[in-house]
Amino acid sequence: MVLTLATAQLISWGALFYSFSLFVVPMEQALGWSRATINGALSVGLLVSGLTALPVGMAIDRGHARLVMTVGSLLGGSVLTIWAFTESVVAFYAIWAVMGVALASTLYEPAFAVLAVRLGRKYRKGITAMTLIGGLASTAFIPLTQLMIELWDWRTALLGLAAFNFLVCAVIHIVVLSGTYGSVEEPAAPAQATATPKLGGGKLLGQLSRQPKFWALLIAFVCYSGYLAAMLFHLVPMMSDRQVPMGVIIGAMSVIGPMQVVGRIVLMSLGPRMSSAVAGRIVFTLMVLAVFVLWALPTTPLVLFGFAILYGSANGVMTIVRATIVPELLTRDAYATVNGAMYMPATLTKAAGPILAALLWEWTGGYDDVLLALIILSAIAAIAFWLAGTPKPETA
Repeated sequence: MVLTLATAQLISWGALFYSFSLFVVPMEQALGWSRATINGALSVGLLVSGLTALPVGMAIDRGHARLVMTVGSLLGGSVLTIWAFTESVVAFYAIWAVMGVALASTLYEPAFAVLAVRLGRKYRKGITAMTLIGGLASTAFIPLTQLMIELWDWRTALLGLAAFNFLVCAVIHIVVLSGTYGSVEEPAAPAQATATPKLGGGKLLGQLSRQPKFWALLIAFVCYSGYLAAMLFHLVPMMSDRQVPMGVIIGAMSVIGPMQVVGRIVLMSLGPRMSSAVAGRIVFTLMVLAVFVLWALPTTPLVLFGFAILYGSANGVMTIVRATIVPELLTRDAYATVNGAMYMPATLTKAAGPILAALLWEWTGGYDDVLLALIILSAIAAIAFWLAGTPKPETA
């Protein structure tokens, strides 16, 4: 199950998310739209994804994982198909609003929820294995998508990506998620636990909202998402402003993906010896250090590659921390609902981060103040995560 779901994750991330940037220039040339106009649709999709994360999570907790993820893959394929024939900006924005629902229904969060329920206490191992494969999405689909654009054209390439979603992802979700959700590989609950009825997602959220650690984690991931998106979409223009050769920039960026996988492998090798809480404290601190390096030191190739190593490895581990910290620190019940409640505001800051960084760059005339703001943002995230505390020892 883990391998097949991971395959669907690799395709979904590659076809629905990472491929977007490759269509910007061909669409500019073919349709005459501005770069800001085209990228605005991506922001709309991310906003909708954040707004629908909570209802998607609640639907999964009610036993509808198969329906949610299958419909998400079909929606994703349909949006890519319609996109291939789109001539209107309004239509483009409308279909990317629908794509936001597809993103919320198919990417890591719903898949993590499935593994958390079906694998029981082995969920962390399954999630780590899934992200090892899913982390290769950009490595696989960026060159594949570019090849399809060069061999065919950008519209036909979109149809090719749609076929992956229709013929592979949707089929995987129909077949692998068949049966009653939560009944497969679910370990028997201890006798003590049966005496306490589980709360529904809404009531559980109300209970958790009275715990300081819930808000500490929420603040940490909201700040982290804004930092991550701003850095990801501004790294190239930032380094170009500093006169770094494009070959060096691309070389450093190519290190980020493999370092994400390395970070996850290291975490997997440590197994239960390192909790998600401890791993999170380490990687949140590394995130602060990574952006501080860019701000404080001259931008030499060595410094830029050092940043890429820190940023990539920390971000790779962070994906697993974000997926496993809720059951470790808060609750194992209503996993998808609680994660969705945290993912929703984090996605909103993820959508706003690049825009706010661009505005700050315009106001100040350079990236030094942007980096300083990102240092402050990442430091707030790190402090909040540290304040969330450590997990209580589990009892038999």
